[in-house]
Amino acid sequence: MMTSIPAHIEGFLRVYDPNSGDVFVDKHNAIHYENISVALAQGLANKNLGYISSMAFGNGGSSVDPTGIITYLPPNVTGQNADLYNQTYIKVVDDNSPANTDPLRNKLTVLHTSGTVYTDILVSCLLDYGEPNGQQAFDNSTNLDGEFVFDELGLKAFQGVGSELLLLTHVVFHPVQKSLNRQIQIDYTVRIQTLTNLSAT
Repeated sequence: MMTSIPAHIEGFLRVYDPNSGDVFVDKHNAIHYENISVALAQGLANKNLGYISSMAFGNGGSSVDPTGIITYLPPNVTGQNADLYNQTYIKVVDDNSPANTDPLRNKLTVLHTSGTVYTDILVSCLLDYGEPNGQQAFDNSTNLDGEFVFDELGLKAFQGVGSELLLLTHVVFHPVQKSLNRQIQIDYTVRIQTLTNLSAT
């Protein structure tokens, strides 16, 4: 007799200034179900692959017309080679990686409450004052297509040294400028839930 355990994965994104408390983005993201199924299988099979490695940022997810109306492109969540529309920056968030220069503030935390049927992965990422290199001094850009005026973001999984990272999630939002005069904190929650007891959440 085969037992089937339906599962559901969803994500929540919050982008804010940790000093002022101003919230720039607070929304759900889209899940790339094919790629995340590959990543989960790799992890469960102990292949040392498929774990969340990096957070990628881009500026190709939206366009703003002269009247200020924003048009959003759909998230890229189809095809194993899916990616951000225009990635302009990437940061390691795996706190076990030697490439992570600040693992206390850029890290993965597993959160679970005993008796519940879901577990969260909290991905914390801080864009500090001095990063990325080449950003503008102040957050007053009139060029919403600037390299570090972000309007898309995704989590990517490690696939081996020299391999392309696997896009697991993608979210498109209104443009947010990263500049030297402010930090930006991203709290990205990925919730993995079995559907045997939805009322428990």
